Amino acid sequence: MNLNLTGVHLEITPAIREYVVVKLDRVNRHFDHVIDVNVVLSVDKLRHVVDATVRVRGKDIHAEAIEPDMYAAIDALADKLNRQILKYKERLADHRCDRETLERAAPSMQPSSAAE
Repeated sequence: MNLNLTGVHLEITPAIREYVVVKLDRVNRHFDHVIDVNVVLSVDKLRHVVDATVRVRGKDIHAEAIEPDMYAAIDALADKLNRQILKYKERLADHRCDRETLERAAPSMQPSSAAE
């Protein structure tokens, strides 16, 4: 996973960088096929805004969190991304599962010659 951190009106300290890496590790733990993650941290007066775009094969997942504290915004963003990644992963699994279920169910729907 490639991580790109950008700060707008904010210097990215090693502590913030480490905190973002630890929080986004959950996303990578749930879904291994993450290509890259772009995170933009910005500060406007008392608003701390964190935007993230996660690129996976065939889809870009975007989330944004606005909080009065930067660490709280990063936490909220990680939760939002985690939910979206799990939803995307379940959608992929359901799609694959339906095809396999239909193939397994098809032979059982046909009348068997042993019953005759």
